Amino acid sequence: MTAIQPRTAGVFDSVAGVIGNTPLVRLNRVTEGIVAAVYVKLEYLNPGGSVKDRAALSMLEAAEASGELGPGGTVVEATSGNTGIGLAAVAVARGYRTIVVVSDKSSGEKIALLRAYGAEVIVTVGGRPVGHPEHLRSVALRLAAEIPGAWFAGQYDNPANPAAHYATTGPEIWAQTGGRVTHYVAGVGTGGTITGAGEFLKEVSGGAVRVIGADPDSSVYGGGDGRAWYVESVGHYLHPETEEDLWPISYHPDVVDHIERIPDAEALPLLHRLARLEGLLLGGSSGTSIAAALRVARTLGPEDVVVVIAPDSGRSYLSKYFDDDWLGRLGFPLITPVSGATVAEVIGAAGDRPPVVPSGSTVAQARALLGTLSALPVLLTRELPGPIVVAEILGTATGSRLADAPDDDPVQAHLDPPLPVIGTTDAVERAARRIAEHAGPVLVAHNGAVIALVDAARITSAATESA
Repeated sequence: MTAIQPRTAGVFDSVAGVIGNTPLVRLNRVTEGIVAAVYVKLEYLNPGGSVKDRAALSMLEAAEASGELGPGGTVVEATSGNTGIGLAAVAVARGYRTIVVVSDKSSGEKIALLRAYGAEVIVTVGGRPVGHPEHLRSVALRLAAEIPGAWFAGQYDNPANPAAHYATTGPEIWAQTGGRVTHYVAGVGTGGTITGAGEFLKEVSGGAVRVIGADPDSSVYGGGDGRAWYVESVGHYLHPETEEDLWPISYHPDVVDHIERIPDAEALPLLHRLARLEGLLLGGSSGTSIAAALRVARTLGPEDVVVVIAPDSGRSYLSKYFDDDWLGRLGFPLITPVSGATVAEVIGAAGDRPPVVPSGSTVAQARALLGTLSALPVLLTRELPGPIVVAEILGTATGSRLADAPDDDPVQAHLDPPLPVIGTTDAVERAARRIAEHAGPVLVAHNGAVIALVDAARITSAATESA
């Protein structure tokens, strides 16, 4: 049978030919009071489901051209998920084996997608400092060195990453807007998307297009202290034990005119509104980027055109950002309002910030902090005080566990598992079910940070009264 010629519209020789040429969609209902046009570039319509398909194809083709990746080779990458998915999709179509290292913070949907493409998935502990043997990059580099014929993609420092967006994303935006784009907004993760497309748009416009970075509030890129946040695939986390904070070579900060710092509490409710008002089911980093785009657009006039990248789909995060159980546990705004009393109403307002045991404490220091309390969370130590992010709680210091431990021992050697967490926005009945098997103190979170330490009996009693 004669093959269909690839020049025929909509017909391609392989999945690689489908990557790119994603549409722009104008926002109409979340833009109340905004006179500038705001368009979202729907990168989830790439075959692998994200903007990372572009970088994956570019990096893989560059490796083939250089001879770094040969027939029957193995592709190895460290990723939050999307780059690995893009690499796996293209690699399997070309006969390569794929090994992807992800952290245990990645969504279950992404891990399932990687396995569906036949990738071998290595899940390692998240939140490790750079250089730690369990850090994503350390694990991936070790595998690449051990496996004959393996190639480490290294998206953070691979020039083919931003080159993909210089060659495709930027020109597409310019053509789709007829050269009318005035502001380009993208999240900063590896830096490839904002760098490549931003450089092209600045060049082709003679410097007229302004490039805006969207960054989680605590990310280092925008001036935060690097503590953890909850939106995946964007920002730059900085573990306090990192000896040298090296930024990705793929990110060129000089391209970015301004960075908008977006807290999770602003990004996540926007995702819910985009789904219910615009029909756009988008991933977490899209909430960060579109929130930044809307902030910028509110300052602009009717002749301005804002284009913002939506990196992936909400389908990869249904168990997180679109799940009231996950949202409620951390105290984020829910999709469906609760019908009865909330945890916040039971504990009264926001509560008081509880004491914590810094991770660098000795057993003696931890005992002193505990005082008459039976348990306290042990938090990753940072130089500056700030929110007690649930994701940075390492475990629990308890009086009973520390009673016979040597005074000079590090407290981290004598930890119990983290205390249960309930959220301020959750229904008290659901919170009570979470802690049904627990007696003693529990943590209360609001927008992902601990704000109070309360006794479990207080919550279960309130649930019984409201039943």
